[in-house]
Amino acid sequence: MQGSPTPKLIANALACRRGDRLLFRGLSFEIGAGEALHITGANGTGKTTLIRALAGLTTPYAGEVTCEGALGLLDERTGLDLDQPLGKALAFWHRIDGCRDPSGALKVLGLEPLLDVPVRYLSTGQRKRAGLAALLNRGVPIWLLDEPLSGLDAAAIEQVTALIALHIAGGGTALIASHQTLAIDGLRTLAIEDFAPMDEPA
Repeated sequence: MQGSPTPKLIANALACRRGDRLLFRGLSFEIGAGEALHITGANGTGKTTLIRALAGLTTPYAGEVTCEGALGLLDERTGLDLDQPLGKALAFWHRIDGCRDPSGALKVLGLEPLLDVPVRYLSTGQRKRAGLAALLNRGVPIWLLDEPLSGLDAAAIEQVTALIALHIAGGGTALIASHQTLAIDGLRTLAIEDFAPMDEPA
């Protein structure tokens, strides 16, 4: 994996807003190598906002994030060129990330038959699997996953869950925001509603 051999992700007393609304405050956690945290909560409670703050894409209203080791983000924005065939769209990121052999991830995720299909014609589940393949081939130790199981059928959910578990077992770190159950041994859970301001609706 790229980056630190002992990855760590720490949130200290985070607060985030959406517009004028304070979504949560006082949110803290720490996860390291071989650990995963499941962020639960209904739509609109701030799961995606939290993920984006942890990824450095937005600035928290209060608190701080500490990250040791390279991280990768998987959300609904895969970063793949919609007008390119999947193979070429993925190859662009493989070159940037220095991936020498992307074939393993493509095979495991069943993407080989789709490499000539323009990204815009892929289903939600197929795009999600493509985004996960790009993440796998980055080789980063910290994964930030926003609803990674949405749009997947039962077989794909089992497969993606197994890949997350394998990443953790190999010393990686994962934070997963999802309203779905995750069958991963040792998974810790944090309910984002527990940090909703008392004077604001959850």
